[in-house]
This record gives sequence, C-alpha cells and structure tokens, in this order.
Amino acid sequence: MDLRLQYEKMERRMLSPGACLSDSSRGRMYSEEPCSVRTIFQRDRDRIIHSKGFRRLKYKTQVFIIPEGDHFRTRLTHTLEVAQIARTAARALRLNEDLTEAIALGHDLGHTPFGHTGEEALNEVFPPGFKHNVQSLRQVDELEGWRGLNLSHEVRDGILNHTGKTDPFTLEGQIVKICDRIAYINHDIDDALRAGILKEEDLPRECLEILGFSHRERINNMVLDLIEASMGRPSITLNTGVKEATHILRDFMFKKVYIGSEAKREEIKARHVVKYLYRHMVEFPESMPGEYLKRVNQYGIERVVCDYIAGMTDRYAITQFTRIFVPRAFALEE
Repeated sequence: MDLRLQYEKMERRMLSPGACLSDSSRGRMYSEEPCSVRTIFQRDRDRIIHSKGFRRLKYKTQVFIIPEGDHFRTRLTHTLEVAQIARTAARALRLNEDLTEAIALGHDLGHTPFGHTGEEALNEVFPPGFKHNVQSLRQVDELEGWRGLNLSHEVRDGILNHTGKTDPFTLEGQIVKICDRIAYINHDIDDALRAGILKEEDLPRECLEILGFSHRERINNMVLDLIEASMGRPSITLNTGVKEATHILRDFMFKKVYIGSEAKREEIKARHVVKYLYRHMVEFPESMPGEYLKRVNQYGIERVVCDYIAGMTDRYAITQFTRIFVPRAFALEE
C-alpha cells in the first residue's frame, strides 16, 4: 500500500486551487526514488530537521548576542515560531502545510554566528558579498553532508526568496516571507521589553491601536488579517492598514533596538571576531578542519572560509577566536 499516493489524492480533494500540490512539484535537482510513505515536501521537511545546520541554530543569535536570560529567542526558536505562524495561515487558506513548514524550517540555515551582525561582517570581507538567504540555499544545496539535501525546487525557491525584492513563486513561500516578519517583529519586541530596552509606553500607539496592545493580540490580528486579505487571491498579502502599521513598527524597532541599543552593545566585538577569523583562515587555511581543506581546490580558499565561518555558532566562533588570538598561559619547569 503506497500511503504517499493516498495522501497526494487527499491533497487534490482538500487543498485550494492555488495550493502547490505535492504530486505537481517541479522535482529535485537530482532525481531519486520517491518515498512510499511521505510526500516530497514532507521528506524535505524531515531532511531539514535532521540536518546539522538546523541543530546549530540553537546557538546562533537572533537579536541579543550571548543573552544571559533563558527566555530570549535564538535563531532556532525564531525558526520554530515562523513555522508555527506560517502553518496556521497555510491551513486556514487551504494551502500546502508541509511545503510551508519545510520552507520555514530551512529559511535561516545559512545565518552566521551573531545574527545580522555576523552577516554584515562577512559581507564586508568576503569579496563576492554575503547574504544569509543565499547562504541558506547553499547550505541545503552544497554544504549539508558535503553533498546537500537535494530538496525540491519549491522549498529551495522559498528559502532563497524569503527576504529580498523577489517573491517566492508559490503561495506557501509567500506566506513564510510575511510570517517571518510577523514573527521577528513581535518576538523581538517581547525580548526587548523583557530586557528593559523598551517599555510598553515606548511602542508607537498608532500601531498598537491597529495591531493590538499585547504580544498575543498582535500576532493573532496580523495572522487573521493575512488570511482575510489573501483568501482566494493570487498572492499573499496584508490589508493596507495592517501593512502600514507593520512597516512603522518595523522601522521603530530598527531605530530603538536593532541599531545602537543596549541589545547591540557587543556588536563591535562580534564583528571583530568574524573579520579576524576570516582574514586569519584565508592566510592560514590549515587552521580549518581537514574536511574544509579538501574543498579549497574546488571552490577557492575565500569561499571555503566563508562557508566555514557562516556555519559556526556564536560560542564556537568565540572558542576559535580565543584559540587563535588569545595568548595562553604556560608553565616553566622549575
């Protein structure tokens, strides 16, 4: 009994005309036998969850670099929140939840240590430039397991275009793009309030009157608006009032939290860690693990060093920086 075929038939009966059906996927980069139990998108989701890159998200910065509190978000918890919000919206719109979840779980796999600070630092020193969404695609195409995960074109497109001017070609990918913003704006507000960087009265009242006065209300209202604005439409969007309030709130967060706030006080140090590691390893490739050295002839030293550093967690980057640059004590024989 082929359970996958039964599930694909169920998708055709239950999902909306705009949904991306599993049996209509554009396929994988390299052809392989389908699973008898899971659809192509379910299989993609499972490959991402079991990947090393996914596990490393646990120790990568969201906004707060090396937070001391137990309840601040990391890149992993951000990813899980995006997946939950996006799945809720996909279900309500009768779109493909499995595709939506796979894109959401994979969208930040290429993020550097120290969040966007690390991304900016690598972008400054790596000659071709660095963007985390492009690196996320590279992670699933090339780096994971040294041969990639061979994901479907729909998941790869959603990962690449979850940020930037180009929208994903599936509605499921477009959901993730908007839900990523819904998630990070709201959970970053929550973390900033917890840290004492913001107070409730600091938040722009005109936005709260539209979106809601609590964390729970804002997420609920934004998701409900997304569902209402997108139902039966050829693209995923928000209604004008909510969209404008979201932009204002995002701009507020950039001014008050993302740039120059107490949350970012360690940014300069983090930039130095990334830049010094990059420059040192380009000059002394032997300081990298052997499996990376094997790829230098194929990709070039700068590309390999960039891949190595982008994959580091915050704590691993600090450990390597300490190992290379911080003098170690030694004992003299008496």
